[in-house]
Amino acid sequence: MLAVNYSTIRNSLKNYCDKAISGETIIVTRKNEQNVVVMSLEQYNEMQRIINNAKYLAMLQKSLNELKRGDVVKKTIKELK
Repeated sequence: MLAVNYSTIRNSLKNYCDKAISGETIIVTRKNEQNVVVMSLEQYNEMQRIINNAKYLAMLQKSLNELKRGDVVKKTIKELK
């Protein structure tokens, strides 16, 4: 992980983009602690996949907990039609 200020990355954007593509994460420091992160699209997509999986697993865990508590409604196929 690299940390660079806004002016530095602006002056060497191609170089830092190449670093990001190579797997490096770059923190761009800005005034008032309003920093941003530059990373490859591949890294970003992987993070999004992990987040979505975590949300899905949490939803499954919630359902399992409801089932264990008996907090379910039973219906036959005919009742669902």
